[in-house]
Amino acid sequence: MRIGLVMDASCDLPEAFVREHDITVLPIRVDVDGQTFADRRDNAETQRFLDQELGARSHAASTEPLEPEAVEALFLDSLVTRYDGVFCLTITATRSPINANVNKANAGILTHYRAAREKAGLSGPFLLRVIDTQSLFTGSAVVVAEAVRLIERDLPSAQIREQLTDLSHNAYGYLMPRDLHYLRSRARKKGDRSIGMFGAALGSALDIKPILRGWRGQTSPVAKLHGFESGAQALFKHVVGRIRAGLLTPTVT
Repeated sequence: MRIGLVMDASCDLPEAFVREHDITVLPIRVDVDGQTFADRRDNAETQRFLDQELGARSHAASTEPLEPEAVEALFLDSLVTRYDGVFCLTITATRSPINANVNKANAGILTHYRAAREKAGLSGPFLLRVIDTQSLFTGSAVVVAEAVRLIERDLPSAQIREQLTDLSHNAYGYLMPRDLHYLRSRARKKGDRSIGMFGAALGSALDIKPILRGWRGQTSPVAKLHGFESGAQALFKHVVGRIRAGLLTPTVT
């Protein structure tokens, strides 16, 4: 059984890894002051974003994932004939509509895939499994990297799904922002009011850096430290401790 892997562009895996393992990326469109940046985990496009200093204005950016119709078209145009089954791993559903969009597309994919496969001379069913990684960015990347390992071991799809679902319950993603005002602005665009103006101003004045954790669909601060460097040291010390204690999968991103 040929099994493929799909992730969304928010997943923090390097382009070389994505290309090496033939992972399909669901792009995310970013609009900044009238300019459009297509995030596909593509180094050239990312460099354009940096060269044009779009990041300096990204607090005002809006992001838009693929609509269900576009997801369905992507699968029917190529994936249902390249593979017999696909695992699609997404950013946590509590922070993005990507997971919901793929699930909405699923019905159309399962309705129309037979015609596409028959036209390509293929028989047999097509399997699509959508998994919410319950984390984001680096946390999601751990789950996707494990999917690569499991697929390469040629495990049954049911076993792969079970292990990825279990790992999604236990994958952690951490973020330590340099700029609390930026974080507050981005969070408010997502409807998150957890960081107030006073808290952002006070934290910036005192150089207090929170460490945020994405886990089981929730994002929340788990520590507050003075200064970026000391916060980074504390975070990596924690990571080293977890590695020494033993990980569920031999992957850190």
